[in-house]
Amino acid sequence: MSQRTTSTRPATPATPAAPAAPPPAPGAEQHPALDFANSLLTLPAGPLDLLAAPAPTSEWLTAHDLAPEGSQVREACTARLRTFREAVRELLEAAVAGRPAPAGALAAVNGALTAAPSVPLLRWDAERGLHRSLPHPADRIADRAMARLAADAADLLTGPDAERLARCGGTPCTRFYVRTHAARHWCSTRCGDRVRAARAYARKRAAEQG
Repeated sequence: MSQRTTSTRPATPATPAAPAAPPPAPGAEQHPALDFANSLLTLPAGPLDLLAAPAPTSEWLTAHDLAPEGSQVREACTARLRTFREAVRELLEAAVAGRPAPAGALAAVNGALTAAPSVPLLRWDAERGLHRSLPHPADRIADRAMARLAADAADLLTGPDAERLARCGGTPCTRFYVRTHAARHWCSTRCGDRVRAARAYARKRAAEQG
């Protein structure tokens, strides 16, 4: 009597989950341009780009009231936003380091400021009556979003928070934040704990080898 053999297929390896984004850095809730710059992160688990594709970009814009609910930006607009983000990051980096503002980054921000109005217009409808709101035309979502982000970046870099702007001192974090006190060196307790743990480990190793 012959035995029937059964074949088993190798299990498909699970797709690793994307690293979770940390909570907003101090100052990000007041300055969407700061949160915009921090939408590109370097985490211990790997890089994370919150604007990597149209879908998450649309979600990010909607969450920051930079696009109407249900909006879907295209890849070309997503790419423009990522390029503009780099310009904002360059300006923040220069401000933190005390260097002159890069001409190209200045031109990008000024171009965004003039590409679309960022001032709320006076409107009327039967539900709310007279009110002010920003237009969100479907064909210019990226322009409107960049105009508002540029205006906020300009306010951040020239306002009272400019002197408290800093870059996280926790490796490999690349986020910017507004200091809540002079002794703060990290954008989150997560980064601070990681730095302290690394220092404690280094001291322990040095003691063992010494």
